[in-house]
Amino acid sequence: MSAMAAIPETSVAPTASRSVLWLPAGFGLGILGLSFLPRVQQHPTLIWSFWLSSLVVLVWTWMLSQRLRAAQTGRGFDIALRKQHWIQAILHTSVFIYWGSYWPPVANHFWLLVGQLLFCYAFDMLLAWSRRERYTLGFGPFPILFSTNLFLWFIDDFFYLQFLMLGVGFLGKEFVRWERDGRRVHIFNPSAFSLGLFSLGLIFTGTTNITWGDQIATTLNLAPQPYLFLFAIGLVAMYFFNITLVSAFAAATLFGLSALYTQIVGVPFFIDSEIPIAVFLGLHLLVTDPSTSPRTAPGKLIFGLLYGTTVFGLYELLGQFQQPTFYDKLLCVPLLNLSVQWIDRVAAKLPQRFLVGEIQGIAIPRHANVFHMAVWAIFFVGMSTIGAADGRHRGDSILFWEEACENDLRKGCATLALLQFLDCSDGSGWSCNELGAHYTEGVIVDPDFQVAAALFNQACEQGSEPGCLNTANPGTPARGDPAVNDLRILLRQGRPTLNDWSEAELYTRACEHGWTFACESP
Repeated sequence: MSAMAAIPETSVAPTASRSVLWLPAGFGLGILGLSFLPRVQQHPTLIWSFWLSSLVVLVWTWMLSQRLRAAQTGRGFDIALRKQHWIQAILHTSVFIYWGSYWPPVANHFWLLVGQLLFCYAFDMLLAWSRRERYTLGFGPFPILFSTNLFLWFIDDFFYLQFLMLGVGFLGKEFVRWERDGRRVHIFNPSAFSLGLFSLGLIFTGTTNITWGDQIATTLNLAPQPYLFLFAIGLVAMYFFNITLVSAFAAATLFGLSALYTQIVGVPFFIDSEIPIAVFLGLHLLVTDPSTSPRTAPGKLIFGLLYGTTVFGLYELLGQFQQPTFYDKLLCVPLLNLSVQWIDRVAAKLPQRFLVGEIQGIAIPRHANVFHMAVWAIFFVGMSTIGAADGRHRGDSILFWEEACENDLRKGCATLALLQFLDCSDGSGWSCNELGAHYTEGVIVDPDFQVAAALFNQACEQGSEPGCLNTANPGTPARGDPAVNDLRILLRQGRPTLNDWSEAELYTRACEHGWTFACESP
């Protein structure tokens, strides 16, 4: 979520002066100072990315100062501590803390976030003062910074693009505007605008590997009960910002379409969940920006339905073109922002009272929103009960996908090969051996004996006895049951490797997953 027009809770209006330019200059110097921290110094591209960002801020400040000096005028700012900004900042921060407690790269990203925050404030100030006299100082840049970094950031080799992506978001907010309800407002959610543009660029250039996109989309699952956590912080956003209908109907649409797909095809649409964790995050803290979404109850309902439908469709489309599917939740938000005025017109023709009980302008009454939250809570509990949120999902079992492949169900074999590749990469010798056997037999993947030989060798190095046998005699691949170390990976159900589990606990879970050999083990 990002900025929403509102009456500031606190406002101070200093006299216009050129001395206020020391504020962005100080942020620029702060970025320069951060470049000497060990985290930044460990990579040369990070160093000059911070230096370049600092230089942009300082040069822009100097040029604006010269312009104001020639015009013999100054600039000023108002302080506005808007609730929608600082509450969002707290919610986003809680996600980072919770996520970072279980995935170390988030903590490693901390000082890079601080540098980006200084850049956001400086860029936003200078952009505003280059076009008008006053700037509203508050927590406004926080939601743009955090919602961008919750979904995409670049690896150290290309980190200068992170600053560029943030700058594009602020430029979109400032320049891409339209008339709505008698006011000139920005069209796009600023973070979604830049995320969408950069996602398109990464797709068309085939350079997703220069980002942490894939890891960001999945590693929140490493934390315990991530769906419950996001549900809890989502309730806070729903209570204060009346976004319940957007989030709830987006979730219900995705859940319904996924369930329908499973009923028809026989396998889950999203492999190991009904709603991917990153999409669940997006429907709470990305698509719900109040200023770029409908304001009426029917409009919010339609907006949520469209978000769920477009995420579902984009996931399938990206998969068909063999593109990373995590872009689904990023590409659709700018498209939905563009459709808001059309949605408003459609919503105006629909009955208003059935969702709110009474009409109070375009605002949803507080009691109606609380009722919507209660219905959403019941729906979420139902999702959790059947394994559509936290807990075991049918797609978590490798045996499920083996059966789906044998029965030639849609994407069954492709998903089986993908999961075995991921488990092999994470250290499962059994998975490496199975994948090598597939490349030898050429049934579910095209035969490739060189790849098979490399996989058998990797399996042997990871302790797989059949893998060692196959390195010497690959023609007829030997197979076997997973070892204890394999089970720690195969049974994790999207969570961290089960290193602290005893053998008895592992065999119990393996038996529950359908591994018959584990049921017979002591």
